[in-house]
Amino acid sequence: MALRRMVKTALAAGLRWTGANSVIETLNATKHIPLVIGYHSVVEDIRMHQGRAILPNLVSLRMLERQLDWLGQHFRFLTLDELGQRLENGDSFNEPLAAVTFDDGYAGVYHHALPLLKRKGIPAGIFVVTETLGRRHLQIYDKLFLLLSRALPMIQYDADRLTTLCERHQVPLARRHGLKDVIGDPFATMRLFFTTLTQKQLRRAIEALETIVQVRDEDFPALQSLTWDMVRALDRAGMTIGSHTQTHALLTLENPKRMTNQIVGSLLTLQEKLGKPVAHFAYPDGRFNPSVVSCVAEAGYRFGYTTCLHRDLRYPSLTIPRKIFWENSSLDPFDGFSSILMHCHAHWIFDMFHRCQQDHSDRQGNGHSSTPLHKKEERASAVISSFI
Repeated sequence: MALRRMVKTALAAGLRWTGANSVIETLNATKHIPLVIGYHSVVEDIRMHQGRAILPNLVSLRMLERQLDWLGQHFRFLTLDELGQRLENGDSFNEPLAAVTFDDGYAGVYHHALPLLKRKGIPAGIFVVTETLGRRHLQIYDKLFLLLSRALPMIQYDADRLTTLCERHQVPLARRHGLKDVIGDPFATMRLFFTTLTQKQLRRAIEALETIVQVRDEDFPALQSLTWDMVRALDRAGMTIGSHTQTHALLTLENPKRMTNQIVGSLLTLQEKLGKPVAHFAYPDGRFNPSVVSCVAEAGYRFGYTTCLHRDLRYPSLTIPRKIFWENSSLDPFDGFSSILMHCHAHWIFDMFHRCQQDHSDRQGNGHSSTPLHKKEERASAVISSFI
């Protein structure tokens, strides 16, 4: 990890020194679009959660403040509604603008982030998974990660044993290419499950793992979701409340009926509970294709947020790029805060080197396609190479 940070920091410094970062911003077409930041869970001290949470989903309160302070020095914060209005009006973005969001609906946003945001006068939005709100249930990916963290050592990180265990519960792991490559890492194994299995299959995988190990949801208070009273308090405090589906299903993996239920059901629940329209939607894991975007549009959402630079040209306001931050996003090799790394992340510099790995094509083949902002990737890479 330290070596990776060292390489990344050196790369960031080199790009800054040579001026290549400015070239990349131009080629990425990110100079004149607002920066939308995404976080997940906010905790007091990330060191207390080693082995007890998905670390890339966490940011400590101290680091969140450092990152927001840096952003505030280089961008003007705006609300999601203001951002959306400007996009709909076709306004130009000639000044650096940033919006802050949180995904999934962790209670830490209420306990830790809200007081910080109010003190600094920073607006924010949160996208909630409606069926977890007010319940002591872990998010499905948290539960899967915790079970794998305990089960994999018990089966000696044997991919064949895990495959056999899951297939007894009708989970088709034999077709999961790459399982043997990731089996030694519970997080990577969880990601393989999470990004290739339907949610029904994921729940069966959890049932399979629970035959050999148990995880009690109530033992992980930092991973608990907001209550509806907390959601209403966030709404009263001025935080924009948006949808993140009913159960955090990856919509590109689900059949059309379930996809529609996830998108529409969460909208209706939020509007009923909050007593107001809901205009904003975030795609779980940032995954979308033309069918998913069309369904979001038909449901009545006005704005949708992804985790990459790809856009659906039919619905640009429903595929707004968003950059996900966490604790290590701005850590240098010596565990200090790095403004150079923040600059590179805020301007999508590193994304020139490792592109979005998601398939945004429509598996149902409706003839539409999603298009990246950066259309001249090969030419861009050649230009960058000449600078570094």
